[in-house]
This record gives sequence, C-alpha cells and structure tokens, in this order.
Amino acid sequence: MRIAQVSPLYESVPPRLYGGTERVVSWLTEELVRLGHDVTLFASGDSVTSARLIACSDQGLRLDRCCVDPLVHHMLMMEKVFDRIDDFDIVHFHCDYLHFPWTRRSGEANLTTLHGRLDLADLPPLYEEFDDMPVVSISDAQRAPLPWLNWQGTVHHGMPVDAYPYRASAGEHFAFLGRVSPEKGLDRAIDIAGRLGRKLRVAAKIERTDREYFEAVIKPLFRLPHVEFIGEIGERDKGEFLGSARALLFPIDWPEPFGLVMMESMACGTPVVALRRGSVSEVIEDGRSGFICDDLDDLVAAAERIDELDRAICRKAFERRFSVARMAADYLTLYHRQLEARVHDGRRDRSRQTVLHPGFGAAE
Repeated sequence: MRIAQVSPLYESVPPRLYGGTERVVSWLTEELVRLGHDVTLFASGDSVTSARLIACSDQGLRLDRCCVDPLVHHMLMMEKVFDRIDDFDIVHFHCDYLHFPWTRRSGEANLTTLHGRLDLADLPPLYEEFDDMPVVSISDAQRAPLPWLNWQGTVHHGMPVDAYPYRASAGEHFAFLGRVSPEKGLDRAIDIAGRLGRKLRVAAKIERTDREYFEAVIKPLFRLPHVEFIGEIGERDKGEFLGSARALLFPIDWPEPFGLVMMESMACGTPVVALRRGSVSEVIEDGRSGFICDDLDDLVAAAERIDELDRAICRKAFERRFSVARMAADYLTLYHRQLEARVHDGRRDRSRQTVLHPGFGAAE
C-alpha cells in the first residue's frame, strides 16, 4: 500500500527531546515500512526515517530560533502533500484539522488521528462544518466532548517492545516526566513524594507559554531537598530515568487524551500512580500496572503501597496491549476500510465504524 504520513512540524520525527505526536508518527512509520508498505513521511528536514522523507521545514520548529510563525510552514506542507496526492492510496494526517478544506475537495482516501484535547470551546463549530472528515481517537475518553464526530475507530498508541529495557528492580525514588504546566500536576507530585519522605526526580519541558507558571509556582518547589530537576530529556535517557524509579507519579488534572509516558513507564516495568482523568483508566489496569486514584490523599496512600505491584506483570501488560505491531495492525484495518468505502460508493459509510482496542482487534 502507498501510504503518506503527515506529521506536525513542531518536533523532528522522532523528536530530539520531548515530543509525543511526532514520536508516535515515527513508531508507526517505521513499522509500516518494516511490513513492506511504500511509506512517504512529510515532516521536518532533520527527521530520521527509513521511509521516503519529504522535508517541509529545515528542522523541528520548536527548536528553530528563526521560526516566528509555525503556521506558515504547515501551510507550505499542505501544498506539498496535495501536490503529490495522486501518489498515495491513503493519506494519514496527524496535524489536527489544518488540512480539512483540501481533503474535502480532493476526494482521496484519508484518515486523521486527533492527538489533542477536544474540550476547547472553539472546536465544535469547526467540526460541525467538517463532520464528513473520517477521524480516529487515541482513547475513548478523548471523544467525550465531541461524541458525534465521524469517528472511525479508537487506536491506542503502541511502541516497539524493545524500545526500553525492563528493570526487575528499582531505586527508592519516584519519577515525574512531562511538561511543567498546571494540568500536568508537578506540584502535586512534589507534595506526594515529600509526604512520603521520598526523593522525586523530575524530567520536564518548560514551554514559553508556561514560563510564568514555572517561575511563580514550580521553581520555588525545586529548592526543596527531596526534589531533583534534571531538565528535558530525550529518547536515549528515558529508559534509565523511568526504569530506575519505584513508580511514575502522574497526578494530572485535565482530560488527558492518552498519556504516552504511562505506556513508556509500563514498558520499563515501572508502575504508574495516576489520578482518574481522561484516558488513565484505559491505559492503566488498576492493581496490575498501577493505581488509579480519586484525590491527593488517595495518591499518597497508593504511592506508599506501590511495592504490592509486580513489575513483571506491569511489563507484560505493556507487551500485551501497547506494542507497535498492534497499533500498526489497527491502523491498517482502518486504511483498508477507507479504501473499500471509496471503491464501493466514493463516500464514507457511517454505518460501519470500527472501534479498536489494544489486544482485542477490531469489533463492529
């Protein structure tokens, strides 16, 4: 199959440091190539891939100090995609809704994975206009604000099973990995570790938009003796960072669409202690790969009894549910569905939507 993968340009594919969507695009692209498909990747020029790369910016835009307006680069990418649209059997977009006007008019088979939150007030009018676009969710919870979209399936993320080594034993500290922003709950993670007299190692990205929050709320907490801030880390360092921890603290306070770090932690055998928000209950099996909690006191109690969980079971849960092979197979099912619908009547069949879940295959 001739497949185009269209990535956001904010990070390279895979990202050099922090980055979720572009990392998933990389894993999916490489697995599709391994399976023998003819894959073209539209991404930043510093991306590394075994697919055919169409460079749409010199480098990932977040780390490009010369980039003032990222939209310019994404608009130029759309022109490159649709200039080559006849070269592909299907185009898989990962850049939100930017392409919808072009896609509607091209008539080519396409699919869009929505990677972000959907509870923003500006979104309903846009999706009402483009309600014919076939879209994929990365968790069932992500759909809640817009359940009436043209959902074709839910495909949970997956990664290579050998990406991070399994660690049968760990240190005495907890870990936090993510962004420094109010919704990610770093302040709560620091509080939890402090109450238990445990060290907390923090690997986090600080966006310009979150700089004021960091300076006012988080930076003073970094002076506490039990907190170690190591900065933003990339793929090479994640295995050691997550695998050496007793548990990953994930006290989010927002409708997390997926939470890639939960899957990555499980891959190392490290259980997750998380608040029941967004996708958490879909990713974590409570009492097996982590504990799902309802408030701060519950988080503290769960973190204190983390040794009740078997790290080997945590790793097996990852292998069973979140491999890149499963993710690619799920997407291929949806690609074929889109192609079949186009061949049969030239339009999407709303009566045959597929919901895919890790380890369970496709279910009508």
